[in-house]
Amino acid sequence: MEETMVVIVGAGPAGLATSACLNRLSIPNIVLEREDCYASLWKKRSYDRLKLHLAKQFCHLPYMDFPPNAPTYVPKKGFIDYLDNYVSHFGITPRYLRSVESVIYDSDAAKWQIVVKNMTTTNNVIETEMYTSRFLVVASGENSQGTIPDIDGLDSYGGEYIHSNQYENGRKFRGKDVLVVGCGNSGMEIAYDLWNWGANTSIVVRNPVHVLTKEMVKMAMIMSQYLPCKAVDKITVAISRLKYGKLSKYGIRMPTKGPFHLKETTGRSPVIDVGTISKIRSGEIKVLPGMEYIKDNEVVFTNGATVQFDAIVFATGYKSTVRNWLKGSYESFDENGMPKKSFPYHWKGGNGIYNAGFSRRGLQGISSDAQNIAKDIYTNVTAALS
Repeated sequence: MEETMVVIVGAGPAGLATSACLNRLSIPNIVLEREDCYASLWKKRSYDRLKLHLAKQFCHLPYMDFPPNAPTYVPKKGFIDYLDNYVSHFGITPRYLRSVESVIYDSDAAKWQIVVKNMTTTNNVIETEMYTSRFLVVASGENSQGTIPDIDGLDSYGGEYIHSNQYENGRKFRGKDVLVVGCGNSGMEIAYDLWNWGANTSIVVRNPVHVLTKEMVKMAMIMSQYLPCKAVDKITVAISRLKYGKLSKYGIRMPTKGPFHLKETTGRSPVIDVGTISKIRSGEIKVLPGMEYIKDNEVVFTNGATVQFDAIVFATGYKSTVRNWLKGSYESFDENGMPKKSFPYHWKGGNGIYNAGFSRRGLQGISSDAQNIAKDIYTNVTAALS
C-alpha cells in the first residue's frame, strides 16, 4: 500500500492542471491514468481537423500561456504540443495503465482507499495496487465514455457505425452515403469534414441549436466581462441572425433561450460554424429529423422518410464513468457521476473529495477548478500543521 497526500484520477487536461497547481505548492500527489498516455482524448480519440473552438486566451491551463506565435484558434497538434510542454515544465509524472477499480472513504482513518489494477505487468498477470490519500481529486471528466443511443435495429445494421471518438477523417468514406447523428460542434464539424472528403453527407438535427462564428464567440466572451449575460445573448443572437438569416427553412431551429444562458444553465454549447451551414444552405449537406429505427442499411426518420446509408457516425456525446468505481459519497456525486453542487461551488465535496473538469465550462473552467482545488488543499494542509 502506498500513501500520499493527494490522489488524482485522470490525466486529461483537468488532472494535469491540478497536479501542476499542487506541484507549485509542494504538495505530494499521484496521478492515475487508465490509458497509456496523458490527454488520451486529444491524442487518440479526436478527429484530425479539430481546433480549439475558443480563442487561445480563454484556453490555457494555469500558470502557462500559449506561445506568442500560436494561432488564435489552436489546432489539435498545437494543443498537444502545449500539453507536452506543460507536463515537462511542471514535472507531472502520471502513472499509466492504472485502472481505478474502487474508491471508498474510510471514516475511521479519515482517508481515501483506492484500489487500482496495474495493467503494465507482463505474462498476462494483472497486479492490484492499493493507495491511500487524505484528499481525492476526480479528474476523469464528464467526457469519459462515448455514448450511442439505443436505436431499434442498430445491432443488425448492415453498414459501419462508429462513435465520433473513433472518427479521424473522411478519407475512407469518399463517395459513400454517410449519416452524422448529432448537431453539436463535433457533429457539425465532422459533417463538413465528410463533405470535404467527397462523402454524400447528411446530418440529423433533432434539437434547436444556436449557430455562431468563432469571431462572434470571442466577441461575446470579451463582452461578458463587462455586460450581463442577457445583454450579451441579445447582441450575439442579433448578429447571428444578420449573418445566417432564418435557418428554420433548412431544418435548423433556434432555441428560445440565449446561447450563453444555455451554456451557463445546461452546459450545452452553441455550434461554432466551420463552413457546414453554407453547405446545408446549398443542399450539399442534407438535414434530417430524428431517427425512428433502422432496417438493414436503411434508416427510417420521424418524418416518415427512409434513406439508405453506408455508414453512420454518432456524435452523440459522452458520459461520466465515476459511478463505476466511486463507492458511496452520494452527497458529493449523483448517480450519473456528476457533482451534486452547481457552479461555482461544484468543485468541492465532503471528506476531502474534489472534482476538476465537471463545470461544463471547457478549459477555462478546468483552469479555475484546478487552482481552487490546490488552494483549498494547501489551506487544509497548512492549518493541520499549525
